[in-house]
Amino acid sequence: MPTVTTPNTGIELFYEDTLPHGANPDADVILLVMGLGAQMTLWPDELVAALAGDGFRVIRYDNRDIGLSQKMEGARAPSLPVQVLRKKIGFPAKVPYTLKDMADDGIGLLTALGIEKAHVVGASMGGMIVQLMAIHHPERLLTMTSIMSTTGNGKLPQAEKHAMDALIAPLASLDEDTVVAHGLNIVKNIGSPGFPFDPEAQRERVLRSIRRSVYPAGLPRQLAAIIDDGCRRSRLADVRVPTLVMHGEADPLVKLEAGEDTAKHISGSRLVTIPGWGHDLPIPLIPRIAGEIAAHARGG
Repeated sequence: MPTVTTPNTGIELFYEDTLPHGANPDADVILLVMGLGAQMTLWPDELVAALAGDGFRVIRYDNRDIGLSQKMEGARAPSLPVQVLRKKIGFPAKVPYTLKDMADDGIGLLTALGIEKAHVVGASMGGMIVQLMAIHHPERLLTMTSIMSTTGNGKLPQAEKHAMDALIAPLASLDEDTVVAHGLNIVKNIGSPGFPFDPEAQRERVLRSIRRSVYPAGLPRQLAAIIDDGCRRSRLADVRVPTLVMHGEADPLVKLEAGEDTAKHISGSRLVTIPGWGHDLPIPLIPRIAGEIAAHARGG
């Protein structure tokens, strides 16, 4: 299996490396970083194929604590109410790992693969991770694309209750039908009203995902890392990596204002918003999303 142990963090990561059409060994690399509790396969194959078809080498990987990458077994995250309370009063809670650790994992993957620089693209929590790559490892980044993400500022509009409830709802069991229903409920509550999904096709996607891996224990630890990192506004002010910010105008989980705030606090960034787009990667939008990423990577 394609795994590496990162030289800087010592974490074993599972990855997939897709060469561009023509297998150009000098092609620029696009590193795709996925979000909270999500496997790398949530990046649609159609997006990977579109970027490879545009001449890029595309690497996607499972973050630590999800999919086929290393699990932090036995580590306990603080309860959500306790962590939020301690954060509000200025007392950090002890977390198993940080978002910076996860950013360092991605940079370590590039190092292990002998890649000096890459275009990094992150969705949701992945957007937060690539922001931290730009903050702490700017010399390794050619460009950054932050998709449906945020600066983490607590004064921004919060997620709609139905969307957050669906995302963090505990699984009643690990029975396949239960897990599939759970996955479909998440899609229903955070997806794009302007790009409704095909129920049967979406069911197949969810089924493939859970047959690959089911690991609910990682989600609270990743969520703890998000809360621990707090607001990145002041840190983002120093970022000079060319940045594209993309956001759906109908996102119920990470509201549009969060994307606008991200673009506002990164000097020279470009903001692209799309009507009807929620908190997912709808297949009808893949040509647009891939085109924006590719154009940004080429300086367009």
